[in-house]
Amino acid sequence: MVPGNAKNEAGGRVPSQLRKGVLEHCVLALLRDGPRYGVELLAELSAVSVMTTSQGTIYPLLSRLRREGYVDTELRESPSGPPRRYYTLTPVGRAALAEFAQAWPLFRDAVDHFLTDPQGESA
Repeated sequence: MVPGNAKNEAGGRVPSQLRKGVLEHCVLALLRDGPRYGVELLAELSAVSVMTTSQGTIYPLLSRLRREGYVDTELRESPSGPPRRYYTLTPVGRAALAEFAQAWPLFRDAVDHFLTDPQGESA
């Protein structure tokens, strides 16, 4: 049994908190290879179940990334429907992504260190 409100599934409390901590950098990583629009980013994130998020989360995040200079935006005509806002990684965004990519393995290894039971028993 899982204590409290923590669910043991992709939509549970723990994955939600972890997702909040890394979502910004996952979005920056998705923009590394070229411009994308919001719905496209949502679809890419949703391809990995624990990273599934909503428009109510992604669009405010993208707005903040734009305000902070991590991404630029441009409106492009769409073959179907209204123009789409495309997001492009800036040099500042690339630097932030590189910093995260360097720190992540150390952080992941540190968490793994604490989660590993010296007696080899599951948590």
